[in-house]
Amino acid sequence: MAEMELYDFFKGIIDSEEGPIVLCNLDYRVIYENPAAENYYAPVSPLTGRLLSTVMNDEQMSKVVMSVEWFKEDKKNNKVFALHDEKHNMDMYILAIRNTKGELLGFYGRREDRTPDSGKEFDLD
Repeated sequence: MAEMELYDFFKGIIDSEEGPIVLCNLDYRVIYENPAAENYYAPVSPLTGRLLSTVMNDEQMSKVVMSVEWFKEDKKNNKVFALHDEKHNMDMYILAIRNTKGELLGFYGRREDRTPDSGKEFDLD
């Protein structure tokens, strides 16, 4: 599969997620936000191209920096709980993005529903 096809494939996966996903490089710059993130973070969107420090307070930014530094310590360090969004009943996580050698390329934020009953029913209609 060509590199461009892989890009479209992976972008399609990220864009199809119902929860917000924000991808960042190691300079703490947002390199991509999926459509759900554009909606979720509407008051400060668009995020793409912006430094996280322009949309986060000092405490939030400190947690992100500590998470990235922890990711750098060991290839096995890849996921940190960030916060619980009570309004949407979901947990937000910061996760490492690594290449095939395990080198840290960046990180991303994503959500996970807290309870199974908060998910949608399986329905093909």
